[in-house]
Amino acid sequence: MHCRHAGVCGGCSLLHLSYSDQLSGKEASLRRLLGPYLPDSRQPLFLPVDSQQDPQHFRHKIAFVFAPGQSGRGLVMGHYQRGSRRVVAVEECPVHSARGNRIAFALRDHLQRAGISAAGPELEGLVRHLIVRTTSDEREAVAMLVVTRNDKRLRAPIRAFLESAERPEGFFVNIHAEDSSYMVGERTLKIEGAAHVREKIGDISYLISPTAFFQTNVAAATVLQSYVVDAVGGASRVLDLYCGSGLFSLPLAARGVRTLGVEENRQAVDDATLNAKLNRIPTSRARFITARVEDAVRSAGRDPWDAVIIDPPRQGCSDLVLEAVFQDMAPPRVIYVSCNPESLAAELPGMIQSGYVVEEVRAIDMFPHTEHVEAVVRLKLA
Repeated sequence: MHCRHAGVCGGCSLLHLSYSDQLSGKEASLRRLLGPYLPDSRQPLFLPVDSQQDPQHFRHKIAFVFAPGQSGRGLVMGHYQRGSRRVVAVEECPVHSARGNRIAFALRDHLQRAGISAAGPELEGLVRHLIVRTTSDEREAVAMLVVTRNDKRLRAPIRAFLESAERPEGFFVNIHAEDSSYMVGERTLKIEGAAHVREKIGDISYLISPTAFFQTNVAAATVLQSYVVDAVGGASRVLDLYCGSGLFSLPLAARGVRTLGVEENRQAVDDATLNAKLNRIPTSRARFITARVEDAVRSAGRDPWDAVIIDPPRQGCSDLVLEAVFQDMAPPRVIYVSCNPESLAAELPGMIQSGYVVEEVRAIDMFPHTEHVEAVVRLKLA
C-alpha cells in the first residue's frame, strides 16, 4: 500500500514492508513474548481475515487532529508525527474508510475557508479533533467535531458542510476545554441527524456512537468475535469485563447464555443496552452496568460464572482485577483479549500460579501497517 505521508506521519510504521512480512514479524514478536505459554509451537498464531490480503480502508472509525499552520496561523488537519506532538498535515489516509476521509477533508476545507483557528497547545483557538464513524459498507456515517467552546463563528462553515454532498447522516459538536489526554469532553451537542451508525458483525446488529469504544476494523472484529464466542464453549453464565458496546456479550446472549457486561464508558453501555433491544435480546440474558471494573468485580464475583471474558485497555488489568478473577472467582474458563501483548506477558505468570493453564493463544491483525497486535488467550482452571 502506498501513502505519500509514509515515514513522516506516525500512524503507520510498517508501510515499508509487504503485508506478509508484517505478519511474519508480528508473529515472531509474539512468540518471543509468549513462547513459554504456547501449547503448540507449530500452530500459526494469526487467525485469517479474508479482506486483508492487501489491507486498505479498513479503519471505520477515523480521527484527525487540528493544528495551526507553520506560521502559527491558518488551520491544518492530520496526524501526529511518530514520537512527537507535532501534527503532520495530511492529504490522504489509505487506511481510513474512503467515505470517512471525504467527510473529514470536506469539513476541513469549510473550516479553513471560514478562517477557523486550531485550538493550539494553549487551547486558545477553536477546533481540536474530528472523529468520523462509518459502516463497513460506507452507507452510514456520523461525525463529531471537538472544539474548545461553542463559538458562533462555527455556525456558517458547519452549515455549509451539512448542505454539501459529503454530509454525514449525523453530526455532533463536542465541547472539550480541558487540557487532558482524552480526545472528547463530557458535553456533546447534537447538531443534525442520526446519533449512531448501524453495523452488523456476525448475526448481531450494533448501533455505534462516534465516541463509544467499538473495534474500528470490522472485518477483523468479526473474526475476533467468532473466536471468543466459540472459546466460551458450553458456558451458561458469562461475565464480560470491559465489554464496550457488547461485541461479545450480545452474540452469546443471542445463543441463550446469561451475560453481565461491565464497562466504564457510559455511552458504550447505553449503546449496548440499545443494541440488546435492537436484537430482541431480553434483559434476563444480557445485562450491562456502568462502572469501573475495579469497583464492580467484587460484587460480580459473588455470583458463579462459567466463564469470564476480559478485554482491558492497553495497560492491561490492575492487580485487584486479576486477583478477583483468577483467585476469588476462579471460573472454569477465562478468555483474555489483549491489545498489548507486553502487558499480557507480564500478567500471565500470575494466572498460571493461580492454577490456570493456557489452552490456546491466537492473534488477530486489527491494525495492519502498525506494530499493534490483538492477542487472545484461552485459559482453563486445572
